[in-house]
Amino acid sequence: MSLSDELGKLSELHQRGALTDDEYTRAKERLLHPGSAQGSDPYVKAVNALRRSRSDRWIAGVCGGLAQPTGVESWVWRLIFAMLLLFGGAGLLLYVLMWIFVPAE
Repeated sequence: MSLSDELGKLSELHQRGALTDDEYTRAKERLLHPGSAQGSDPYVKAVNALRRSRSDRWIAGVCGGLAQPTGVESWVWRLIFAMLLLFGGAGLLLYVLMWIFVPAE
């Protein structure tokens, strides 16, 4: 489906009252500028900004990296992972996954 067809269907939905003015504006913006709508969500920006720390690290820098965007001290994150380790090894699994998938600074 072409962009003009999608805009036409969007306009038709708006005229029938299926979309509010705000919904119509946001949907039209998403169609016209697909990359900019995704980056406007603050949660998406926070997740994309997550990096493993090179300076505040014991093993891989995961806890130091979590401390920067959350504002929680890195020792608290280390304590959380240690507590989760006691509950079936979830802390170790989560830490290793973050070590693998979160890029370094």
